[in-house]
Amino acid sequence: MQERTDMKNFLGFIKKEFLHIRRDFRTLIILFGLPVVQILIFGFVIRNEIQDVKIAILDHSKDEMTLELANKILSSGFFVLHKNISDNNEIEGIFRKGKVKEVIIFENNFGKRLEREGKAAVQIIADASDPNSASLVVNYTIGILTDYTKKINKAITKPLQITPQVRMMYNPDLRSSFMFVPGTMALILMLVSAMMTSISIAREKEQGTMEVLLTSPLRPVQIVIGKVMPYVLLSCINAVVIISLGYFVFGLPIKGNLPLLFGETVLFISLALSLGILISTMANSQQVAMFISVFALMLPTILLSGFIFPVENMPKILQWFTYIVPPKYFIEILRSIMLKGTSFINVWKQTVVLVGMTSVFILISVLKFKIRLE
Repeated sequence: MQERTDMKNFLGFIKKEFLHIRRDFRTLIILFGLPVVQILIFGFVIRNEIQDVKIAILDHSKDEMTLELANKILSSGFFVLHKNISDNNEIEGIFRKGKVKEVIIFENNFGKRLEREGKAAVQIIADASDPNSASLVVNYTIGILTDYTKKINKAITKPLQITPQVRMMYNPDLRSSFMFVPGTMALILMLVSAMMTSISIAREKEQGTMEVLLTSPLRPVQIVIGKVMPYVLLSCINAVVIISLGYFVFGLPIKGNLPLLFGETVLFISLALSLGILISTMANSQQVAMFISVFALMLPTILLSGFIFPVENMPKILQWFTYIVPPKYFIEILRSIMLKGTSFINVWKQTVVLVGMTSVFILISVLKFKIRLE
C-alpha cells in the first residue's frame, strides 16, 4: 500500500514538472525553438557551393570564342555579371567597392591565338580578403573553363588548351587569419560591449540595487553612462590588442587610414553599447539578458555576418536577414580599410547604416528607460 502511495506521489510530481515546463514559455523555446532554429540556420548557411557571385569581365578580344566562353560562365548559375569593364585600371576600384568578387580577363586575340597556337590564357583575379570564398570562386571558374575545353576538343583533332592565370588580390597567400581577425574583432566587441553591459544592468535590477542608485544624487542618465563607460574603455583596449596581434603575430596588413579605422571601431562599440542597454530594458534578470544576447548577438554575428560563411552563398531570405545584423557592416568596413586600404568614400554606406542603427537603439532605450523609471 505504501509503495502504491509513493508511486502515485512520484507520478504526481512528474506531472507537476510537465505542467511547470508547459507554462514556462522560455523553457519551451529553449527545448523546441532553439534546436529548430539552429538546424535550419546551420543547414542553410553552411554550404560548400556558391551562387550568384558578382563578377566583372574585361574582354580585350571580343571575338566569338570569348563571347561564347563568357556566356557559358554566366549561364552556369554560379555567377552574375556586375559590370563589363574596359581597362585594367578599373580593376582596383571595382574591388574596393566590395561587390565584385572576381574579375575575368580575356587576352588580346584570344580566339586567333587558340586557333593558331592551340593555346590561350584567361586571367582570373579574385578578391581574397575572404580566402575561402576566393578559392571556391576560382575553382568554379577553372572548372567551367576546363569543361568548355573538353567539349571543343571532342570536335577537333588537335587539342586546344585554355590556361587560367590566377591572381589573388589583398591576400595572395590565402591566409585564413586575414578573414578571422576582423570577424573575431567584431564578435569580441559585440559580446564585451553589448552582452556584458546588458548583464551588468540586469544584475543591478535583479539584486534591487538599481532602485538604490536611482535614489542617489546622480541622474538616471549619469547612472547609465557610468555603467557603460568601463565597457567602452575595455572594448577600445580589446580592439587595440586584436589589431596589434593581427599585425605583429599574423602579419595582417593595415593599408588604410588608422584614424578612420579607430573612428569606425568607436562607432561600432557605441552601437553595441546601445544594443546592450536596449536588451537590459527588456530583461529583469541576468539569465534573461544572457538568453536574449545569445540569440540576438552571438549566433547572428557568427553565422549571418559574413564572418565565416559568405553572405552570397546563403538563401535569399537569410541574405535579407543579414541586412539587420550590425557586425556584417563592421566586418565589411574592417576588411576594406585594413586589407584594401580604402578611404571613407568606399565605406560611407556601411557607416551610415551603423549610425542609423545606433540612433534607433539609443532612442528606443531612452524611451523604455523613461517609462520604466517614472
